[in-house]
Amino acid sequence: MATFDALFVTPLLRANLGARLVPELEAASLLIAAEDRAGQRWAKAHGYKGYTSYASLDDLPLRAPVFADLVKRIDREVKLFARHAQFETGRRRLALDSLWVNVMEKDAIHTAHIHPHAVISGTFYVAVPPGSGAIRFEDPRLSLMMAAPPRKPAARLENRSFVDIQPRPGMLLLWESWLRHGVQPNQMRGGRHGRRISVSFNYRLD
Repeated sequence: MATFDALFVTPLLRANLGARLVPELEAASLLIAAEDRAGQRWAKAHGYKGYTSYASLDDLPLRAPVFADLVKRIDREVKLFARHAQFETGRRRLALDSLWVNVMEKDAIHTAHIHPHAVISGTFYVAVPPGSGAIRFEDPRLSLMMAAPPRKPAARLENRSFVDIQPRPGMLLLWESWLRHGVQPNQMRGGRHGRRISVSFNYRLD
């Protein structure tokens, strides 16, 4: 009788942190986006349709208590992820390296990328209007598959070449930082209710 083992599994943690933080995080994110001139300039210079604090601010938990509250909740899930992945960290610990806000306007897209020099990356979703774009994860073995045939549309998650996750407000996703991922275009109409708002972050070994 044949048996199958799943080799080289890539974990993706999904957690619902609840909606309590969402309204306050949305208000804080939009306020920061309106006031952060350096971030606005960076977004414009790099063709980012919206706003990100990625290259301009590194102290969000000090700017608004709600970000510090969010980090405490993420810390717990990061520890759970590390146990599940069976990381051997010795005397070192996983510590928050960076945390930034993303406000994506209509037609905004985040092309596929990785997060170098980090161990665990993730995103907490604040506002996700219908049609504002899924996050897509890519099988890191794609360049090695050569003559492999395409996968069936209804293939199990572990057999797919690409996996799209449709986020919702209050959802947290965690993955290993080397996993290539991107955000599909925001097709929602403009205006305040068309913005896709999220908080992304990296953890490193300290």
